[in-house]
Amino acid sequence: MTYDAYLDREPVIITAALTGGVHGKEASPHLPETPEEVAEAAAACGEAGAAVVHLHARRENGERSFERERFQELTEAVRDRTDLIVQHSTGGTGAPDDIRHEPLRTDPAPDMASLDMGPLNRYQHLTSENTRALVEALGEEMQERDIKPELEVFNGGHLNEVHELLDRRPDLLDDPVHTTLIFGGGTTAMPTPDNFLSLVNHLPEGATFNTLGFGHHQLPFTALGIVLGGHVRVGLEDNRYFRRGELATNEQLVERAATLARTLERPIATPQEAHDILNL
Repeated sequence: MTYDAYLDREPVIITAALTGGVHGKEASPHLPETPEEVAEAAAACGEAGAAVVHLHARRENGERSFERERFQELTEAVRDRTDLIVQHSTGGTGAPDDIRHEPLRTDPAPDMASLDMGPLNRYQHLTSENTRALVEALGEEMQERDIKPELEVFNGGHLNEVHELLDRRPDLLDDPVHTTLIFGGGTTAMPTPDNFLSLVNHLPEGATFNTLGFGHHQLPFTALGIVLGGHVRVGLEDNRYFRRGELATNEQLVERAATLARTLERPIATPQEAHDILNL
């Protein structure tokens, strides 16, 4: 790639994963839990450069919830404060298959939703099978409701499943296929540049990719994703720290990703530019 071609690449879409469904305020006082807290964090991240927010709903006691009503309340709060693209999580270690559909059923539907592409073993030995039947069922509902799937790829086997799904059910995936390549933790590929480059090189033709690093892998993989022409996801769901021993805020992590992108001469995508890049 020539330097001119490097500069001509599309803007970087920054996704902010604000809260997740595992740890809460016991892990960091900066982690938002209520709709009001999440909306405030989303607005701050939008100002810092985020175009997409990845959302998990929680009950009043802070535990994760798949209830449609909780997602409805959460999404309305975010949309009242921002023009960001809203992405709901359907991932659920140990959660029954039927309730995994509930985050897709808000009115209006989210712009995007995550779709885990294969089995996972994590979080105190809980497992999530993510069978092909479940992946297809969630994909069918996303297609019916005009929700863009964000295909979560934790390892090479999951990338195989992306290709299998394209062969088996191409009607479920509109162009461009959008993936998230995930590193760090026992379910992922070894977090090395070689493995990252291998996954990027074996993506479906024309696919876009998001880059996600857990914990201390977040910063180096953010840089790698920007350099390789992809997009990035940061936030307290994936990483609680700004540097060793110093807790971060969601806004700080977005600001750092935006600074990296500008330093590497990649522009930052606005929500409307991200909407066009992802063909929402």
